[in-house]
Amino acid sequence: MKHFLSIALCLLLVAGTASAKGKKRQAAAKPIADSAFVADYEALMDSLKVVGSNVVVVKNNKIVYSHCFGLKNREMGEELTPDAIFRIASISKSFTATSIMQLVEKGKLDLKADVNKYLDFPLRNPRFPDVPITLEMLMSHTSSLNDTQGYWTDFAPLNPATNPDGYAKCYNDYRPGTGYEYCNFAWNVMAAIIEKASGMRFDRYVVQNVMKPLGLKGSHCVDDLDSTRFVTLYAMENGAFVPQPQAYARPDVLDHYEMCKHTARLSAAGGVKITARDLAKYMLMHMNYGKSPLAKRRVMSEASARRMQTVITDDANAYVDKAEKERAGLGLVRAEEYTPGIELVGHTGGAYGLRSAMFFDPVKKYGFVVITNGSAGRQVLQRSLTLMHEHFIGPLPKK
Repeated sequence: MKHFLSIALCLLLVAGTASAKGKKRQAAAKPIADSAFVADYEALMDSLKVVGSNVVVVKNNKIVYSHCFGLKNREMGEELTPDAIFRIASISKSFTATSIMQLVEKGKLDLKADVNKYLDFPLRNPRFPDVPITLEMLMSHTSSLNDTQGYWTDFAPLNPATNPDGYAKCYNDYRPGTGYEYCNFAWNVMAAIIEKASGMRFDRYVVQNVMKPLGLKGSHCVDDLDSTRFVTLYAMENGAFVPQPQAYARPDVLDHYEMCKHTARLSAAGGVKITARDLAKYMLMHMNYGKSPLAKRRVMSEASARRMQTVITDDANAYVDKAEKERAGLGLVRAEEYTPGIELVGHTGGAYGLRSAMFFDPVKKYGFVVITNGSAGRQVLQRSLTLMHEHFIGPLPKK
């Protein structure tokens, strides 16, 4: 009987120990610094007049925190919710670049080849007619293309046949591959190349080959999404917030869309609409070099993912805009402007009053997503990411 009681006591002790360990594991899994972060972030919003903001924190390869602050729509007084869909602006470029890398892996595209082999119109800087422009140049903003002639049109401004007197204005006066200027027009060109190589409309290719394998519900095309979930974006005009419904306007050209011609209307440069949490899931894929821990299917090879994160514009003399602080890879950048003293990989977005950021450390496996739908200044991203880093990861280096 004593022997039986001893065994029973041991079992109880083991169970108690296991239960205590389980409780510790549960406690460790809970979001840290919640109430303190909320208070600090709300103070930040007050100081910068932020309308609304959804934030997500990834740590140790897991989403450990997400929160919705402020309003989805000021006029209706609707609060932001986790399923709110934002147009994320230029973070969209990384989706286009991911699509390009997939087609490179399939042998349908070549990063170093003259892009004219993929286009129905010539793409060549007239000042350097013998220098080919490559996909690598387009993806790293070093092609010498510029946005001075706009980038919401089809490709007529670029074509000598349709714009003989003005097409040269679309190019800068440096040799392709030797200078840097951020260019949205180049991404419309890449969307046309994706259509040519895949045989699919650009937005449908991204949904089928990037979004769905990761379980994401986003799209470039508003037809795919529930418009009641769209977050109203507000631009500051003369000290007042003005709604920007055009951010989600359905382009009429979709009713008579021509492949490799009308890609600008889908905005490969900035047209993705997605929730903050789904954007964080997408970030996890890049953080893990092409294979998300949340998805069964690899989206792209490790080599392709690493190449996207490898800086092309490492020469400071290459920058046309000397104020540029981001170092460009292929659709992603490296920057410490937003977390001073710590370089992270990712991208920002800014359009229609929206400010968005997706930045991560692929080695330490943490990252942040922040999307705001209106604010009084550009510093909202730097202050948001700094605050998120200090609360959830650790203090930034002191100057």
